[in-house]
Amino acid sequence: MRKMVVFLQVALFVACVSCRSDRCVVNLPVAEIYPSEPDYSDSTQWYIVERQAPADLFYIVSTETGAYFVNGCLCPYADTYMDSTRRLLLGEMMGVERILTCPAPSEHPSQEGKARLNYYSPYYRQCVLQTFVSEQDMQRQLPLAMDDVRRAFDYYLAHLNGGRPFVLAGFSQGGMAVVELLRQMDSAAYSRMVAAYVIGWHITDDDLARTPYIRPAKDSADVGVTICYNSVRDNSCAIPLISDGNRMAINPVNWRTDATPAMQVSPIVTSDSGQPDTVTVVLDTNTLLLNVSGFDSMEFTIPYIGRPGNYHSLEISLYRHALRRNVALRTERFLLKTTRKE
Repeated sequence: MRKMVVFLQVALFVACVSCRSDRCVVNLPVAEIYPSEPDYSDSTQWYIVERQAPADLFYIVSTETGAYFVNGCLCPYADTYMDSTRRLLLGEMMGVERILTCPAPSEHPSQEGKARLNYYSPYYRQCVLQTFVSEQDMQRQLPLAMDDVRRAFDYYLAHLNGGRPFVLAGFSQGGMAVVELLRQMDSAAYSRMVAAYVIGWHITDDDLARTPYIRPAKDSADVGVTICYNSVRDNSCAIPLISDGNRMAINPVNWRTDATPAMQVSPIVTSDSGQPDTVTVVLDTNTLLLNVSGFDSMEFTIPYIGRPGNYHSLEISLYRHALRRNVALRTERFLLKTTRKE
């Protein structure tokens, strides 16, 4: 269990101890700064698990890389053809696939070994963690990363999806990319979208104004909706970059949008006692932050932008069982709804 907990944490730590520099990278030739554009007709630019399932999960990984040197200057993007950066992205791709696409044997004994979803996750030239320290760097560098994700999603719809329903999900930078995909989505694609999970990011008034397809989830089983949340020990632990301006949230334990407390036994066991914590999760309806109490296990603070008591790196691991069940439930409801229409 501990290995599963830290698959994001270790990758982030390894990435973020990379050198940080204030040197300007703008004046070097583009070819020396930007990695090659991913070719999404190349199977090496995907992590795919195909199971002949009736629905898919399209997942966009979070920030797993740190800046690295190219010709004496820092490169602000992951190179999707370079093994050292690919390994970091692959670790999250594989971990999330195990969490979200298959039922746990203890939860569904009769379906042990049976898959619920096909899984598609693209490599993309994600911005490195250092990008998010500077608003100027974010504005300059994020468009390329988001364009890669858009191209990957377009290729997926045209060549890989086969007309099946799909769940769209992303965490952190990947959650930001989900919002961008919702902005560009057309009605044909939206008609097949089971739900969109914007995990560890925010949805602003501008996002809501620019797309009709961001519809806040109201319960555990509605479809065509967007799920969004951010977790903290208390409101003072929020990371403004990640959660400021958010306009929608839902509690992923009880799937309510009010302040009703929800309790769960944490799947994370990293404390010296070896015993899981029983945590209480309450949605603050003013800040739209999830306040998590009773979590005494070892915390991990994201380098550069993190704050103690902010549980950003645990947004999937902490709710893994609830998320797994919910992805399955929404998919089942969507398939049943589609079957009835036919």
